[in-house]
Amino acid sequence: MSYDYSENILVQESAGHLLEDELGWRVELAYNTEVLGETGTFGRKSYKEILLVKYLKEALLKLNPWLTPALLEDAIKTFESHMSSASLTQINEEKYRHIRDGIPVKVKKPNGQIEEKKAIVIDFTNTENNDFLAIKEMKIHGDLYRRRTDIVGFVNGIPLLFIELKKNSVDVQNAYTDNYTDYLDTIPHLFYYNAFLMLSNGTEAKVGTLGSKYEFFHEWKRLSEQEEGNVALETMLRGICKKDNFLDLLENFILFDHSDGKTVKILARNHQYLGVNEAVKAYEARKLNNGKLGLFWHTQGSGKSLSMVFYAHLLQEALDSPTIVVMTDRIDLDDQLYAQFSQCADFLRQTPVQAESKENLKALLDGRNANGIIFTTMFKFERGEKALSERRNIVVMADEAHRGQYGFDEKIVVSENKNGEKEARTVIGNARVIHDALPNATFIGFTGTPISAKDRNTREVFGDYIDVYDMTQAVEDGATRPVYYESRVVHLKLDENTLTLIDSTYDILEQQSDAQTIEKSKKMLGQMESVLGADSTIASLCDDIVNHYEKYRANLLTGKAMIVAYSRPIAMKIYRRILEMRPDWTEKIGVVMTGSNNDPEEW
Repeated sequence: MSYDYSENILVQESAGHLLEDELGWRVELAYNTEVLGETGTFGRKSYKEILLVKYLKEALLKLNPWLTPALLEDAIKTFESHMSSASLTQINEEKYRHIRDGIPVKVKKPNGQIEEKKAIVIDFTNTENNDFLAIKEMKIHGDLYRRRTDIVGFVNGIPLLFIELKKNSVDVQNAYTDNYTDYLDTIPHLFYYNAFLMLSNGTEAKVGTLGSKYEFFHEWKRLSEQEEGNVALETMLRGICKKDNFLDLLENFILFDHSDGKTVKILARNHQYLGVNEAVKAYEARKLNNGKLGLFWHTQGSGKSLSMVFYAHLLQEALDSPTIVVMTDRIDLDDQLYAQFSQCADFLRQTPVQAESKENLKALLDGRNANGIIFTTMFKFERGEKALSERRNIVVMADEAHRGQYGFDEKIVVSENKNGEKEARTVIGNARVIHDALPNATFIGFTGTPISAKDRNTREVFGDYIDVYDMTQAVEDGATRPVYYESRVVHLKLDENTLTLIDSTYDILEQQSDAQTIEKSKKMLGQMESVLGADSTIASLCDDIVNHYEKYRANLLTGKAMIVAYSRPIAMKIYRRILEMRPDWTEKIGVVMTGSNNDPEEW
């Protein structure tokens, strides 16, 4: 490829000065100055080499004094080799394990037995015990092509950072489409060990991981949650390439997700990195807050589930063999979150388990002395039980903490029995039941919904906010698509008895569930189905929707709209009513719902 010296030299110089003068990296210019050979500038024997063995050997010997010359060569050979049939992502995942956990080396013991030890390549506990080197304009040759990169960053000789730069007048996406994708084709070995891919034109900057499409590269706009957003390359370099941050991100905020038979490499977004580290600080101060870590509010769509995975990983570093209980208030949410954690089992260094019943939850907790990531719904905890565990290194991570996962006080609830007679019973809030079962546990709440300032219950259980990433920030960062809405009231012509029925139904559902309550709620929900599905109600709703659309929205907005129905039969009623009103809308509207063998044939 031809190289235009004026294209990015100013941006490159600026980045190089920041890395060297402020962030403490050694910065070297390779083009026309590099001398090849073991005693040359970087110890490379040829331009094909991307691993700086000279520095890698120094690090291995310093960090692993037990390595003999023969074992040192074995470690380097293992680190350099890979299966010829492996994909680039598979190679990268294998090398990442070596970087994070150490290179496996077979050592012969005095008694003749062979044991496997790990040769550490990076000192994650002592940042200054590592060598940070950035090389500008480095020549790299492939089998058929020759390329020159803008900046490649090495730690202990390992090429972990790739920076592609453009001049200010060029869209930053061009760095992806014109250069990065070309390098993937022509010099793919450059990315065997890569952790961070940065693209910038100076005023804009994006960071991503190997295998990511451009739309999944994201900005790094803040050095703390209190700062205003700034997408400049300087902010990204300060946020990611500060040595402590670089190693923290490398060790604790990169994972490989294996969902649906595909491998996806994930780097935490800016808000996830900042928020999770704030939550770790909150754990360190837990004794001052009586075991209440606080609330982690990251708005819907911003990756809250992955933030929980990153946090669970870091807790294992902060605690001595902790047991983590991940608690939800719905079975489907429990399944969803459990699946996410299971796909990241390697990153978590253990396989999560899901409590199948109240008895299974008891068995998983009772007598356990260490470790474990256990998933459960809050209804698997029972009132009046003896403590399942009195250990202090148990952390309960409650998802959707704003919904019903609170209440320490006893309440008197009056309801009707099967004979229609009124009877009173004592109900204890969910929080008290769970705290009685795990009296010395530490609690943290995760939510995508802001907690009302008047909501004392949720704060009583979890404490105040640890970190806030609201919708405004998420939209500004591109983490969440903007949502436009207006408040509207549709007059469904419901009478007072109907409104009272609805209120009482939800009052009961809010309380601790038991067999009698469930049967009662089923009966009342059946009544609500008939009320909300009445022909007059459906007609009022559909008339309002269609009229509002045609008069005020048809010529203003494009895209899709969704009507969320109370049930499947009501969804079919709404669909049919709208088609009665507008028969020519057969290609405009449709029903999306689960099916069943028992569904009416006309559905």
